Amino acid sequence: MPQANRKITNIGFISTRIAGTDGVSLEITKWADVLEQNHFNCFYFGGKLDRPAERSFLVEEAFFEHPEIVKINEYSFGRHTRPREISELVQGLKDYLKQKIYEFVQAFDIHLIIPENALAIPMNIPLGLALTEFIAETGIPTIAHHHDFYWERDRFLVNGVMDYIDRSFPPFLPSISHVVINSIASEQLSHRKGISNTLIPNVLDYAHPPKIKTEHCKKLRQLIGLKDDDLFILQPTRIVPRKWIERAVEIVYLMKLPNPKLVISHASGDEGDTYFKRVMEYAKNLGVEIVAIDHLIGPERTDGQQPIFTIGDVYSCADLVTYPSGYEGFGNAFLEAIYYRKPIVVNRYSIYIVDIEPKGFDVITIDGFVTQETIDRIWGVLKNPQRQQQMIETNYQKALKYFSYEVLERRLLYLIREFEKDHGAL
Repeated sequence: MPQANRKITNIGFISTRIAGTDGVSLEITKWADVLEQNHFNCFYFGGKLDRPAERSFLVEEAFFEHPEIVKINEYSFGRHTRPREISELVQGLKDYLKQKIYEFVQAFDIHLIIPENALAIPMNIPLGLALTEFIAETGIPTIAHHHDFYWERDRFLVNGVMDYIDRSFPPFLPSISHVVINSIASEQLSHRKGISNTLIPNVLDYAHPPKIKTEHCKKLRQLIGLKDDDLFILQPTRIVPRKWIERAVEIVYLMKLPNPKLVISHASGDEGDTYFKRVMEYAKNLGVEIVAIDHLIGPERTDGQQPIFTIGDVYSCADLVTYPSGYEGFGNAFLEAIYYRKPIVVNRYSIYIVDIEPKGFDVITIDGFVTQETIDRIWGVLKNPQRQQQMIETNYQKALKYFSYEVLERRLLYLIREFEKDHGAL
């Protein structure tokens, strides 16, 4: 347990999953990069982990796809009551997970914890309850990093677990500093729960531009059936309804390409495959081929019979990025497209309008639907190298100013220093 007069050095990230290329896992990597650059040691607790084994504490019941958590969710949402046995299951798992959190903190001598979305969205109710009780019992310094709240997702609005949600998603405890990723979430958290918070947007390391290796693009293009003169149009998201991928399909269709393909980098995720089937049917009706390449993407590039490419490789190959989402917590794919210097078509979702658009980015926007003017603007960029260069350089400089690691570093280190002051460490 953290002691008074002790400087914070060991930090524990806690989440249901810290693995792969989902938005939360990517942000954990960025936060850890910044913390380790400032001489903190980072450790990881979760139900699915791909971090160094010597710094990891795996507890399978923390994963939202664990069978018992799936059962709890099945009986918790879309109804107004829950069976008694579900309450008993929740309590048993809560106690077990709390004990594991104690063991994690003791094993790695953790001084501060960072729950990542585990106290925001009720994907794993026992984990949220366990964290709340652990923090209440220990007073451990906590930076709760919230990416999505339950009120932002329709599937959580009708539920039989509001007592749990009110208690822990998120909890109001004196040793927690709450961090949100957009200003609308900040306002809603203050309004709904009376909780003050800090806004830290999603970021990328713009101070260190990516190293582009074009030889990997040739191999990837061949694998997905693109000729040298075909356009590589990338939808860099999961296949879930709020991504509005139909709009990306319409863009490819209206561009009247000789080989109309839409490359989708991520799988369908945790919301079933109904929407995936809908997108495939829609694309087929318009004569657009969907190329899903999630099985070709990994954290590191490998060669072999089944080559693996990084997400950076995929962006580097793209001629155009489509991002027509109806809702985003922030917009990782937007930042990535800017980082890899690609032109992007973006729908003006609410967070984009409030937190990104006022910064003056030069992008092709749509307002919920694709028009011929949209297509004309796309071709105006793709056929004019000078205009394209101006666009991507303007966007890079804007992102460097507003969404860089340096922005994260200033705001995050301030919170940690405030905890150190409170504990007499300085």
